[in-house]
Amino acid sequence: LLVFFTGGHTTEILRLLSCLSESYSPRHYVLADSDNMSEAKIRSFEQKRAETFSNSQFTLDRIPRSREVRQSWTSSVVTTLYSILYSVPLTYRLKPDLILCNGPGTCVPVCISALLLGLLGIKRAIIVYVESICRVETLSLSGKILYYFSDYFIVQWPDLKEKYPKSVYLGRIV
Repeated sequence: LLVFFTGGHTTEILRLLSCLSESYSPRHYVLADSDNMSEAKIRSFEQKRAETFSNSQFTLDRIPRSREVRQSWTSSVVTTLYSILYSVPLTYRLKPDLILCNGPGTCVPVCISALLLGLLGIKRAIIVYVESICRVETLSLSGKILYYFSDYFIVQWPDLKEKYPKSVYLGRIV
């Protein structure tokens, strides 16, 4: 299961996906309901992938955004809770083995939903969080939250590895 949001996050995660083997199938993409740009990029990526891997399968699902740009912290608590409630049935239906995300706020509700399913003994998903390449000195808000809950937390700058010892520094991967 892959969590997307428009802009640089989409470009980065598609670069990561281009390195995955065909055994990572079907791929389930989760996008914010207001994100139309990522859908077009995903469809183009999957069309090219289908030329290489004949049995390439994927789905697209949408959830409400947990936080809008410049939204107040107080109101974002409510919208994030709403997004989590929306994500739980989706995560339950998909029952992913692996969740790969790289920073958009949309990933937090999905990862929390997956953690809930694991705690209930329904399905445990491995959460791999890759902090965006643009985060050189500090973590994003999503990173600050998921640092404590992800199975693998990957950073792309050595300074972040020093500040966050649980992280894995692999150098630049996107």
